[in-house]
Amino acid sequence: MPADTPSQPQIPAGFEVSKSRGPFTTHNGPVYRATERGDIRSGLWVLDRHCNSMGFMHGGMVSSFADGALAWAVWDATRKMSVTLKLTISYFGTIRQGTWLEAVPEVLSVNDGVVHVWANLLVGGDKVAARADATFRTLRRTAK
Repeated sequence: MPADTPSQPQIPAGFEVSKSRGPFTTHNGPVYRATERGDIRSGLWVLDRHCNSMGFMHGGMVSSFADGALAWAVWDATRKMSVTLKLTISYFGTIRQGTWLEAVPEVLSVNDGVVHVWANLLVGGDKVAARADATFRTLRRTAK
């Protein structure tokens, strides 16, 4: 099981540490992004600091990870920064410490600066642990 120490678990093939991280994500990460062009998956090793007292990922952390993964998909589709207008999370199971959690997002529509997006959050590569649905508003400015 990965420890919450300076030496992080092995990064899965095809992923690298996200280069576009703000202070919140840096503090609560690390978050990983797929490296292949057109692949908008995000990943996270569930560490002790991400868990509740029962030993599985805190719902707020699941929500935070999903929000960031969906924002990344919005960026990929629009090349614009965005803010979350609505985020809904459906939980289907627990996500244990030491698990690799992967978000697989899909942008459903982009219309007049409003983006609808959703993602499955997978453990073990195929088991849906949660689903996120969101609406974002793109901003005029682009990333720094």
